[in-house]
Amino acid sequence: MADSARNRPPDLDAEDCRIASPSSGKKKAQQSPGMRPKYQSSAPGHCLKRVTLTKPTFCHSCSDFIWGLVGFLCEVCNFMCHEKCLKTLRWACSCMTPSLVRVPIAHCFGPAGQKKRFCSVCRKLTEGNGALRCEVCELHVHADCAVFSCADCRSSHLDETLEQDTFHHHWREGNLPSAARCDVCRRSCGSSEVLSGMRCEWCGVTSHASCYLGVPPECTLGRLRCMTLHPDRVRLHFRNFSKMHCYRIAESCSQELDNSDDVDQTAAASKEGPETGKQLKVYDGDDAVKRGSFRLVSIMRATKNEEVVEAALRAFYLPDDPQDFELKEVSYTHRLHSEDILNRNGGTDNRGGSLKDGGDAWLLRAKLRDTEVIKVYTARPRSGAAVVSVSVSKESTAASVLSEVLRLLQRQEEDASSFSLMEVYMSSKQVQRQTLTPQEKIQDKLQEIRKVSLRQMNQTRFYLVEDRKSVVQVSLLIGGLTPLLNREEYVQLIQEQLSIKSHLVTLSHVYPTQGAVALQVSCFSEAERIYMLAKDTSVNNKTLTSLVIAEIECVAPREDICPLLVFVNPKSGGMKGRELLYAFRKLLNPHQVFDISNGGPLAGLHTFREVPKFRVLVCGGDGTTGWVLGVLEAIRHKLVCREPPIGIVPLGTGNDLARVLRWGAGYGGEDPHHILVSVDEADEVLMDRWTILLDAQDISEDGKENGFLEPPKIVQMNNYFGLGIDADVSLDFHQAREDEPDKFTSRFHNKGVYVKVGLQKISATRSLHKELRLQVDGRDVPLPHIEGLIFLNIPSWGSGADLWGSEVDVRHGKPRIDDGMLEVVGVTGVVHMGQVQSGLRSGIRIAQGNYIRLTVNKPIPVQVDGEPWIQPPGHIIISAAGPKVRMLRKSKQKQKKSSASSKDRRAESPSSREGGH
Repeated sequence: MADSARNRPPDLDAEDCRIASPSSGKKKAQQSPGMRPKYQSSAPGHCLKRVTLTKPTFCHSCSDFIWGLVGFLCEVCNFMCHEKCLKTLRWACSCMTPSLVRVPIAHCFGPAGQKKRFCSVCRKLTEGNGALRCEVCELHVHADCAVFSCADCRSSHLDETLEQDTFHHHWREGNLPSAARCDVCRRSCGSSEVLSGMRCEWCGVTSHASCYLGVPPECTLGRLRCMTLHPDRVRLHFRNFSKMHCYRIAESCSQELDNSDDVDQTAAASKEGPETGKQLKVYDGDDAVKRGSFRLVSIMRATKNEEVVEAALRAFYLPDDPQDFELKEVSYTHRLHSEDILNRNGGTDNRGGSLKDGGDAWLLRAKLRDTEVIKVYTARPRSGAAVVSVSVSKESTAASVLSEVLRLLQRQEEDASSFSLMEVYMSSKQVQRQTLTPQEKIQDKLQEIRKVSLRQMNQTRFYLVEDRKSVVQVSLLIGGLTPLLNREEYVQLIQEQLSIKSHLVTLSHVYPTQGAVALQVSCFSEAERIYMLAKDTSVNNKTLTSLVIAEIECVAPREDICPLLVFVNPKSGGMKGRELLYAFRKLLNPHQVFDISNGGPLAGLHTFREVPKFRVLVCGGDGTTGWVLGVLEAIRHKLVCREPPIGIVPLGTGNDLARVLRWGAGYGGEDPHHILVSVDEADEVLMDRWTILLDAQDISEDGKENGFLEPPKIVQMNNYFGLGIDADVSLDFHQAREDEPDKFTSRFHNKGVYVKVGLQKISATRSLHKELRLQVDGRDVPLPHIEGLIFLNIPSWGSGADLWGSEVDVRHGKPRIDDGMLEVVGVTGVVHMGQVQSGLRSGIRIAQGNYIRLTVNKPIPVQVDGEPWIQPPGHIIISAAGPKVRMLRKSKQKQKKSSASSKDRRAESPSSREGGH
C-alpha cells in the first residue's frame, strides 16, 4: 500500500487550500478558513490546488520547466502543471483509469529493472526493490501502488467475451525517451524528470497528453507491423489461468504483488516528517480490516470531517463525491458526523462523536442510496454508443436493467432473455467475471461490493453480454515424457500419470523425438487440473512441463506479413537475456516471444505450426542456436512453413555463428527496436548442417574391432567439431562452469577462465596423429604431428579466430558456409591455439571434403559447437544432414548505417528509454 508521503510532492510548499473533489468539482456550501477558489480542467478526476514551488519543477503536461513560483498540483495523483496547461489538459487522473479501459486485460507484474522509471499511479520515481513492472507493457508502479492500478494492459489476443470494433491505439503515459517528439505538433514530448507524454504501446507513436486525441484512433502497428503477430489472429481460452500462465512467464516474482497490500505502516508514517496533527488509519472495506491493510490520512488544523472523508477518498484514488460517504470507527462502528470539527489542539465541539473521542482506526463506508446510476458497457459494440447509463432503484433486477439497456441502445426488438449482465472486476493482477442471475437485485450487489472494498467497486463495471455457446478448447503442451514412444503408448502414459478424462481430453499432436504431446481440453477445470498436476509429476525422475498454448488463426500468406518467432535464453549474457525478453514482449505480441528455458524451442514451433510464413530470432549463444536448429530439424515435417530463416542475437561467449552472419561478436546493449528492424531487412542465406555418428567400439592397436562398448550416438553440428587439445580445454572450462555457474555471467570473465584453463594445458602432449586414422571422401589422409584436429563448417572458431586462414591455396577452395564441404585443420598445442586467436598464425590445413570417417584408438576429448565430452574409442562418421538451413545475415548496408546513426535510431525508436530498454 502506498505510503501517505507519496500523496504530497516533496519539493513544494502547499498552501492551506483544498480544491474540488475528484468526482464533480461542485463547490462546497461552506468553506473552512483559508479555503481558496477551485481550479478546474478539462481532464476528469484531477483535484487541483495552487502551490508555491521551492525547487525546480517540470510540467507533466508539456514537459517544459515551470518558470516562477506557482504551479498547480493534483492532490490525488501528484500531477503538476503550468496554469496555461490547465486549459489544454486531456489525460485523466489516476483515480479515473478504470473508466478509460477498453478491454480489461490483467498485468503480469515482475521485479523492475535498473532503469529510471516513474510510477503510473502516484507519478513518483520508482526506486529500490519495491518497484514492479508489467512484463508485456510499459506500466511501472511501486509495489504498494500496484493495487490501485487496474487491468489496462495490452490486448494481445481476441477475448472470447469482450471485443472491440476496431484495433485502437493503446496509450500509456510517461517513461518516454528525452528525445521523443509529438506526432501531432512535432515538439519534444519526452522527459527524464517527470511522468510526461503519451505513447502507443503497439505502434510506438508518441504525443503530448494534450495532443494525443488528435492522432487517428486506429492503430497500424507501426514500423514492426510486418513481423508483429496481430492480436486479431490469436485465440486463447484462458479462464482459470493467470496471465503469467498465458505468456509462459515465471511466477517467482508474484509473491511481491500478493503481499503488496500488507505494508508496514510505521515505515509509511515515519516518512511524513514532524507531525502537525493527528494521523488516522483508514480502511476501505471489510476485506482491508481483515487483512490489516490501511491508508494513513493526516488531519490538519481546523479540518472538517467532510474534508477528512474527502482526504480518505483521495488516499484510495476514488473519484466519488464525499457527500456519499461516511467514516465509521472500526472498533465501535462510531459514525463520524459531517459537521464535527477537530481543532488544532485536538479538541472538538460537543455536537456528536468525533475523531478525537474515537480511536485512530476508521472504516470508509458508502451511504445507502435510494437510487443511483450505473454504467453498462456493450461487450461487442455496434454502431452507436459503447456504454449507456442506467438508473437503478432498490427494486431493479439484472433483467430490468438489461431491458432498459437494450431500449437505450435502440435494440428493444431483440429478446432480452438472450442477453446477460456480467460483472467484471478489473484488478491489475487478474480480471474476474461473474454472470448475474436475472432476479439478482442490482443495488444489493453494489452494496455487497462496496462493503467488501470501495477500491474494488471503483474497478468493477457491468457488461451487456450476448449469450452464445462457445466451444471451449484449451491447448496444453506437456513435455518431459519418455521419448520415442508411439501414439498409443503416450495416451496410456498420460492416462496413468495425469488420470485424464478421455471424454474431455484429446491428444492432438505427438512429438516423439522431444518426448512431448499436445492436448486439447474442452473443460476449463479439467485443463487447470492437468496443468497443475503435470508440474508436480515426474516420469523417469524427470519433472514434466506444462504450458498453455495460444492458437494462431492461419490466413493466406502475404508478401508483406511475416511474423517473427522469438526465442530468448534469459540465462545467457548475464541479465541481458532477461532484459531482451522483456523488451521484445513489449515491442511485439508477447504470444510470439518465448523463454527458451521454459519448455524449450518446441513450445514456439508448435504455436507457429499453422503459420504459412514466419522467421525465427534466437537470442543466445551458439549452443542455444544449435538447440533451436535441432528441434526444427526434428519436427519440420509437422510445420506448414518447414524452412523458416533464422537470425541471431549473440548472447553467448564465442558467438562464432553470429560473427559469420554479421550479427556481431556479442550483444552490447543495442536498442531492441533497432535489432528487429535489422532482422526485417536481413538477407537470407543457406548454411550446411552435418550429422556426426559416434559408434563406440573396442579398437585394438592394429585397427580391428574387438567388441561393442556403448550404443551409437548421433549429434548435429553447425559450427565445428574438434578432437584433442581444443576439446580438452573446452571440457575443463565446461566443468568449471558447472561447478560454479553463478560466476559465469559475462563474456569477459568466461574468456578469462578459458585462458587460465588453456595455460594449464600448455605442456600437455598427446601425439594425436598416432591415435587417429582419418579418411576424407574415401581417401586416407596422413596426419602431421598435431595435438588437436578440428573440422570447420564456418570460417570462425574460438571467438572469431580464422583457423583456416586467408592465404590462397591451389589445393583447396575458398571455404563458404553453403559449399557442402568441411575444412579439416590441425593445431600443434595451446601455444598454437593462442597464436591463431591472436591473429599471428593460422592452423595447419589438412583437407576439404564432404564425407569424413575417423577411427579412434583411445578415449579422447571431443567437442561439438562448444559442448565437450570424453568419447570412447571407435568410429566417427561425419556427413551432410539433409537439406541446408536458411539463416538470416545482417545486410552490409544496415551494418554500416548502424554505427553512424545509432544515436538517432535510439532517440526515434519506441523501445529506447534511459539507457536502452
